[in-house]
Amino acid sequence: MVKHNNVIPNEHFRKHWQNYVKTWFNQPARKTRRRLARQKKAVKIFPRPTAGPLRPIVHGQTAKYNMKLRADHRRRNRSLEGLQANVQRLKTYKAKLVVFPRRGRKTKAGDSTPEELANATQVQGSYLPIVREKPAVELVKIIDEMKAFKAYYKLRLERTNKRHLGAQLKRAAEAEKEDNKKRRSNGNATSQSHSCVNQFSLQ
Repeated sequence: MVKHNNVIPNEHFRKHWQNYVKTWFNQPARKTRRRLARQKKAVKIFPRPTAGPLRPIVHGQTAKYNMKLRADHRRRNRSLEGLQANVQRLKTYKAKLVVFPRRGRKTKAGDSTPEELANATQVQGSYLPIVREKPAVELVKIIDEMKAFKAYYKLRLERTNKRHLGAQLKRAAEAEKEDNKKRRSNGNATSQSHSCVNQFSLQ
């Protein structure tokens, strides 16, 4: 029951919401279909890796993602470090590579030995994954001086000093000017007194 000065309910339920509901009951069938497609592809490209060709390492674009590494077929070597990393990646890949003869048993220079061919297996999934080196963390023993140090107070003090730095420099410059004026006036007074003493001595 509506009481007091409230808004009168005016809900509209006749919107045929069943026409706007999106279902995906075919998800299990699609999962099976994708799995079978992966198996067929693996058989077709055997003995090549199932993940496809090797991709170079690139940095993400924009300042937000440029620290992240990923594999991509499009890349430009903007730095010497990136070029060396991709060259080393290719060398590692070539060292692990097993080269099959193109025409049956006719081997050529550069093909792998029969023992390597017999032991070769198809690599499933990603290979040569991109791993970022984690910085080494040194353990530091906390002493009483560290516990007594007031970091927040120190930050506020340094922030205040930075804010008043210009005024402090200005006051220091003005004080230096005043000192120079006093020195000059004292120097003129002493020179005048010496000249007076010389005059008296001459008389």
